[in-house]
Amino acid sequence: MNAVFTILTVLIVLASLLLIGVVLLQNGKGEGLASNFVAGNQTFGVRQTADILEKITWGLVVFILAVSIFASFSVRSKTGGMDITEELENNEAAAQPEFPTAPIEQTAPTTEAE
Repeated sequence: MNAVFTILTVLIVLASLLLIGVVLLQNGKGEGLASNFVAGNQTFGVRQTADILEKITWGLVVFILAVSIFASFSVRSKTGGMDITEELENNEAAAQPEFPTAPIEQTAPTTEAE
């Protein structure tokens, strides 16, 4: 693996953990964890908190998707661009043994007695 792929993988894992936290903070059908953060401070408002958390959620989803696609292109293939089906066909053709040919039938000399 190369360094770019490793860095992108770490970014994806960190963004995933952050996404888990943001989803847990969101207000569900009942009271969510977001209500605990704005209970003492009403200047921000519960509705604005929910909007910001939703925007952060979608932003993290788009970030994870984009970085995942970029990470898949950053990995070089060891096959040199050969399709996996072509590689399997080449391996099968090379692995098949040649069948022995049947011996040529020779007729025994006949002796004719006169």
